[in-house]
Amino acid sequence: MTPDRLLSIGELAQRTGLSVSAIRFYEGRGLVRAVRTGGNQRRFLRSDIRRLSFALIAQQLGLTLAEIEAELATLPLDRAPTQADWRRISEHVRGGLDARIAMLQRTRDKLDGCIGCGCLSLAKCALYNPDDRAGRAGPGPRFVLAEREESPPR
Repeated sequence: MTPDRLLSIGELAQRTGLSVSAIRFYEGRGLVRAVRTGGNQRRFLRSDIRRLSFALIAQQLGLTLAEIEAELATLPLDRAPTQADWRRISEHVRGGLDARIAMLQRTRDKLDGCIGCGCLSLAKCALYNPDDRAGRAGPGPRFVLAEREESPPR
């Protein structure tokens, strides 16, 4: 490793927008790995900017820390990930993201319909659930969690 490829923890914090303590936390979880200088200072590879950026984006997308750790564990620690490395991760998380997107769209559409319908009548409301008929389909908010569009039971 050449010294110009290495960043101090402060430089990494400035570049990623993370606090130094957050970088130490991620380091403790194995998302990044510091090398130590002769003076025992942490130095990070420039590629750690991408690893930490992925973690930040993945958290915003709803991935858990365990899921992020598992994905980053598939990347090499000693070199910058290649396009093929990132493509493999993308393909692996795509199904979960697509499912989240579908649920968000169903929720948005149900809320738009409910807020905008103006029915003001339990007899006409598409989300009214007399006698908990939707409960027969399983626990939770069935009208949103349902994989396919379905009308509430009448």
